[in-house]
Amino acid sequence: MKVWAMHLANRSLIARVFDQSPALVRTKARETSCLVQSKRLKTQGPVEQYGQKRFSTAEATVVLRENGKMREKTLTMDTLNPQVKAVEYAVRGPIVTKAGDIERGLQQGQKHPFTEVIKANIGDSHAMGQKPITFLRQVVALCSFPELLDSSSFPEDAKQRARRILQGCGGQSLGSYSASQGVDCIRQDIAVYIEQRDKGVPADWDNIYLTTGASDGISILKMLVSGLGRSRSGVMIPIPQYPLYSAAISEMEAVQINYYLDEDNCWALDINELHRAYQAAKEHCHPRVICIINPGNPTGQVQSKKCIEEVLHFAYEENLFVMSDEVYQDNVYSPDCQFHSFKKVLYEMGPEYFNTVELASFHSTSKGYSGECGFRGGYMEVLNLDLEVKAQLVKLLSVRLCPPVSGQAAMDVIVNPPLPHEPSYLQFHKEKSAVLGALAEKAQMTEQILNTVPGIKCNPVQGAMYAFPRIFIPPRAVEEATSLGMSPDMMYCLRLLEETGICLVPGSGFGQREGTYHFRMTILPTTEKLKVLLEKLRDFHIKFLKEYTSLEEPKR
Repeated sequence: MKVWAMHLANRSLIARVFDQSPALVRTKARETSCLVQSKRLKTQGPVEQYGQKRFSTAEATVVLRENGKMREKTLTMDTLNPQVKAVEYAVRGPIVTKAGDIERGLQQGQKHPFTEVIKANIGDSHAMGQKPITFLRQVVALCSFPELLDSSSFPEDAKQRARRILQGCGGQSLGSYSASQGVDCIRQDIAVYIEQRDKGVPADWDNIYLTTGASDGISILKMLVSGLGRSRSGVMIPIPQYPLYSAAISEMEAVQINYYLDEDNCWALDINELHRAYQAAKEHCHPRVICIINPGNPTGQVQSKKCIEEVLHFAYEENLFVMSDEVYQDNVYSPDCQFHSFKKVLYEMGPEYFNTVELASFHSTSKGYSGECGFRGGYMEVLNLDLEVKAQLVKLLSVRLCPPVSGQAAMDVIVNPPLPHEPSYLQFHKEKSAVLGALAEKAQMTEQILNTVPGIKCNPVQGAMYAFPRIFIPPRAVEEATSLGMSPDMMYCLRLLEETGICLVPGSGFGQREGTYHFRMTILPTTEKLKVLLEKLRDFHIKFLKEYTSLEEPKR
């Protein structure tokens, strides 16, 4: 009976998450048996003036229609664009909303079995306590307040970069619009960075476009979506995937084509799986795009050069546009792994590939060692675009005027950091190495601790900022979640939040093979806080298994 009472309490607790959603606002109509007459306020002046302005000022009262009903809203859930309703973004879903409610409750003195909410749901480095890179903030500060250029508190190499950026801005001000593609000198610096990163592979700054974070660059998908029925554009995305891709596909009414990463092989990309997904999709759409995330989000793998070659050959043979999300290119921790850009591999495959395969690759200020999410800086490099289509891309970008110029300045620092002979180099190198070194230690610690927990299996976190472990959920818990109308890993994560204060994202929000369950967690909290998180998670999982498992042993 005690266990059954606990089950009922848990069901009630989880149901309240959805019942208390702030998006659901209920209003109660006033009961009346007659038409409500408009009432003139004293501040509304003479009747004549009131009659002229009552429909155009904030003082106007609502007049009921003759039938006694209020004017209906134009925009309701019934009239809302169905593509908007189809969009889902698990990283900021109902669990995160619930975590915010709990956090506010703790601040107001409400009692919980914990004293703080640990948010490990999103890759927001600074929110998790990471300190800004000094040089980056110095350059952006100088650009934002040029009077500081006369201050002796700032190093000369930061001043030189700030002056160059400001000279490229209208009126030498960060507050002016830039060209839609971005500030020219910043695009040129990005081209130099790409050439150096790729060991001499040529980069044309005219192929580079500054974006509002890498997320903005994904909107290039708009140009690839066309057709109806079986000719509708299909977009191949990895599963598990970053929910931005499925959200963009839903919003644009394209067809999502899932290809599954190989969990048993450290989330590697299997070329046979690409062929399977492509051939199956051809029955109901026209596959035109393939998206790759390397290093992986949420899976943390780093793809091998051989794997990238196979993907590019596949794209060449099937005439697919390649979108390569490379925002974690600085986040490689495993000594056995190396980041290979898709562009460099494409170049090394020879002119037949390099001069024909259409490739858009993305980078950002939000990840790497800087973690400057709030600046919303990023860029994309687009290769082999048809010249007339390129003009259409510039037109499309011009509609949003330009990305934030402060974010462009931050992006410039990332691609143009201090050089060994410059005064800021030693401090910059020390800060960058400290951030990446700590992440590498936390990646290894997370994998090791999770793999000591019965019923949890975690692949090596080779790169990026996340672990995506597989969790065993007993059949009785699966049945309970189904009866509540939610995925089992959603119920698991809700229980975890309510009982420990740990906020994770269920694997169902990223996609997973049927019958498997996961969660995504960042490795961004401080080492001390991450240890607390992992210990609480271990204790919760063992308790969860005991609650729902009788004689059956948890699977590894």
